[in-house]
Formats: sequence, structure tokens, C-alpha cells
Amino acid sequence: MSEHADDSPIEERLGDALREADHTIAVAESCTGGLVGSLLTDVSGSSDYFDRGLVTYSYDAKLQHVGVTRESLDDCGAVSEPVAREMAQGVRDAAGTAWGVATTGIAGPTGGTDDKPVGTVFIGVAYAADWGTGDSYATVSRYEFDGDRRAIKEQIARQALEDVLAEVREVAGEGTD
Repeated sequence: MSEHADDSPIEERLGDALREADHTIAVAESCTGGLVGSLLTDVSGSSDYFDRGLVTYSYDAKLQHVGVTRESLDDCGAVSEPVAREMAQGVRDAAGTAWGVATTGIAGPTGGTDDKPVGTVFIGVAYAADWGTGDSYATVSRYEFDGDRRAIKEQIARQALEDVLAEVREVAGEGTD
């Protein structure tokens, strides 16, 4: 197994897992502004598994480029579970990759509310199983991070990669390469 030691950077560990599974990934980012894609491409040879990264910061960008519905944006706002799910599924399907990951949150220092304070993020991870299996799925996790804007964005980006790695390992463990 060519996997890095567990203390290696997450972007290297995820890259190894994707390469071993022969899977590809695409990214749709809002609050992280391209940082997830940047981390993934920091790894030499990432073109083996990284397809594309889209920064869909505005409502219009989310609608036009990753298929987020107007209803989800109107009903829940951009920083929400439905929007993170639709972003991850939309970028996965548009790119034709095995995996899609999405970040949507409030990096601060302004924009927070009682329900969604600064540091709140929803990270969506979508998997495309083989056609006809019915095994495709998407998960969304909510996190709250502390720090200044730059620190929050960094934490979100690294957590997004951790979330994808956990899912890739779970799918690989089920024997679906």
C-alpha cells in the first residue's frame, strides 16, 4: 500500500486513497474560495485524480454552474445542508467524477447569525456509484470553527478533505473500487 503515514498532510493521504481506488474528484467551493482545490493540487501527480474546482460564491453561480435550486437558496440560504448537498452532487455530475465535495459557510468576521454564527460551514460529499447499483449518495456535515477569516477558511478546507477521505475509505472498504 502506497498510503502515506497518518501524520502526512491530508491532501497527500486523500490523493493516495483516490489513486488507489482509481477515483476522481471535483470541487465546488463557496466560502473557501478555491482553497480546497489548491490543497489538492499542491500534491505532485494530482492530475491523476483531480478534475476541476469551481468557486461558486454567488447565488447565481450556484444556480448556473452546480445546479443548486432556487428553492433551496430561497428557503434555506446558501449556508445550509440542502445547498451543500446540491453543490457536491452538481459538481460531481457536471464533471463526471466519482466524488464531489462542496463547502458553503460563513468565514467572517461578519455575516453570522444566532442560528449560523461566524465559523459555521456545511461540507457536502457526493459519491457516484456505478450506474444501476443505486449506491450513489451524498452526505452533509455541519461544523463550527473559530479564528479569523483566514484560519476559518483553512480549517474548513482541511475538514472537507478529511470528510472525503473518510468516505473514500468507507466505499473502498465495501469492495467497490
